Amino acid sequence: MKIWIDADAAPRDVKEIVFRAAKRLEIDTILVANQRLALPLNNAFVRQVQVRDGADVADRHIAEEAREGDLAITADIPLAAILVEKGIVVMDPRGEEYSAENVRQRLSIRDFMESLRDQGVDTGGPKAYGAGDKRAFAATFDRLLTAMRRDAGL
Repeated sequence: MKIWIDADAAPRDVKEIVFRAAKRLEIDTILVANQRLALPLNNAFVRQVQVRDGADVADRHIAEEAREGDLAITADIPLAAILVEKGIVVMDPRGEEYSAENVRQRLSIRDFMESLRDQGVDTGGPKAYGAGDKRAFAATFDRLLTAMRRDAGL
């Protein structure tokens, strides 16, 4: 079992929660980004893969390397759809778990909003990441890790 983080835009709070769990539970955690990131000191379970610059390069790396039984954290809906199809447990930084059913719906909404933006409609952006998002992430992350470790016999 590994934890994959689509790290270019992952909030610091999300990374800190995952880093603590990785160390406590001894779970390999890989941050994938196209830039150098600060990694926690004294945590042998966290490492970074720095990919070359370019659209979706980090996403492709995660999609190619993640395996069933892994957990991925991403706000990227197309990546989430690919991972869910591969049988990987996926959640976003705001605590939403993606499933085969809801990821298709989210992908459809994303595509619709993108078409509106392409037509010049100001759709706004996501709300700022706040304390409620952090709590929701931590709760979902804990629930998923507990279930995955139980299923793996750990």
